[in-house]
Amino acid sequence: MYLEHFHLREQPFSITPDTSYFFQHQAHQEAMNVLLISLEQGEGFIKITGEVGTGKTLLCRKLLNHLSEQAEYVTAYIPNPNMSPSALNHALADELCIEATARTGQHKLFKLINDRLIELARDDKKVILCIDESQAMPEQTLEALRLLSNLETEKSKLLQIVLFGQPELNNVLARESIRQLRQRISFSYQLAPLDRQSVRSYIRHRLMIAGYAGNDLFTPAACDVLFKISNGVPRIINILAHKAMLVAYGKGQQTIKKRYVRMAAADTDETSQRTHRSFAFFRRAALSALSVMMLAGLGIYSYAGPLS
Repeated sequence: MYLEHFHLREQPFSITPDTSYFFQHQAHQEAMNVLLISLEQGEGFIKITGEVGTGKTLLCRKLLNHLSEQAEYVTAYIPNPNMSPSALNHALADELCIEATARTGQHKLFKLINDRLIELARDDKKVILCIDESQAMPEQTLEALRLLSNLETEKSKLLQIVLFGQPELNNVLARESIRQLRQRISFSYQLAPLDRQSVRSYIRHRLMIAGYAGNDLFTPAACDVLFKISNGVPRIINILAHKAMLVAYGKGQQTIKKRYVRMAAADTDETSQRTHRSFAFFRRAALSALSVMMLAGLGIYSYAGPLS
């Protein structure tokens, strides 16, 4: 919509986890280092937690992409583990290219998985299972996961497991009934939100990846407001930055000012209570911008300057 106006190749603030936009903030780089070091050492369980929107899924995909480029690793990925123990085993079997059907019994399936892992170990392959949204995993499924982690040779684990989850995962693991799994977590890391300076660097980074080559598009004051309202959470930053650019485009402006960020926040459920700007004020500006873009897309409107 506003790509040509801001001289961009693509939309810079999509909330889809795109690894090409991975920002090496200190917390994310430290988390990646923890993952790579612990996987190299052959640890059984690794846990990465973070609040909603702090970049866990992006980090998970970045890790999977990195490991796929290394010949010694074989990866498996389960994005939604809210499933039964049987479904978990079938999902892992599918990821490891094991031929099994819905009629395959659990004992047989477990043996097939074990045989496949032994085969990969003989080929000097390390198998890594990454599970996103781990806080949603039922307790019985967590127990099935622990049993999978029992698969090992005399010298090493046949399967290494990385759990990515919201802080609620810690509450799940604190249960007495899951203490055996909890004791097997060798490394863990808590992702932190971005700090004030990192928000400015984050905005510049994403704009640069999207093709922007001009002076700072967001004023320092706009970045400060983004930090305060978003609490440094990347997903919220993306939503607010996108909407603020939409407002600026509708007004024919080339710079994102702090009032545009406040207007964006007033139209966002997660942040509407953190700004004193009226929702109606933003709504009028946003609707004007959307009307301009829709008409331009139909070839009816040709942009000729700021909206009044």
